Amino acid sequence: MTNPKTVVHIFHDDPDSLRTGTRAAQRIHEVAHERGVDIEVFCFGPAQRQLTGTDDETTAVFNAQIDALIADGVRVGACVNSAQADGAEDALLARGLLLSVARDEFVRFTLESATVIAF
Repeated sequence: MTNPKTVVHIFHDDPDSLRTGTRAAQRIHEVAHERGVDIEVFCFGPAQRQLTGTDDETTAVFNAQIDALIADGVRVGACVNSAQADGAEDALLARGLLLSVARDEFVRFTLESATVIAF
């Protein structure tokens, strides 16, 4: 039997969603193992475009938190089709993001009975 899973889906690119979504994922990760829960993050839509942004402090904090999650072993994914359309596929892969078709990921979350929290 697999562990229950929490997925933090970061979609919006407003400062509160970017900062709170990644911070919530970090806080969940702190206790997930001891409670037998898996955690992952999936970025899509406007938030995914911020993965290659450097425009402001919010974007810098968001990217630093994403990199910290990856460094801590949290699966962080994004949409491969969006990455290709934005010319960001190589940059995201180099950072350790896992790229896949968003449609397939959303179906996987359902099949895994994951709890999805959206920001």
